[in-house]
Amino acid sequence: MTKADIVTEIAKSTGIEKVQVLTVVEAFMESVKGSLIQDENVYLRGFGSFIVKKRAQKVARNISKNTTITIPEHNIPAFKPAKSFAEKVK
Repeated sequence: MTKADIVTEIAKSTGIEKVQVLTVVEAFMESVKGSLIQDENVYLRGFGSFIVKKRAQKVARNISKNTTITIPEHNIPAFKPAKSFAEKVK
């Protein structure tokens, strides 16, 4: 499902114009991204959590050059579904 599909589905179910729905969906995504950039998690009850995970520093190998490199500690965005949501998907 794409963003356009989501906008179309919401517009059909609510009766709101697609342009307005698109604006709201994009504002929601920007809000979530902004929170994660500021290292704040976003919790949506019954749906899940958008969280920032910290990856520890590690040593990796570059096979083509046969060298080792150090990958520094960094953050990555992640999604953790709510328990009720995950059970329905199973």
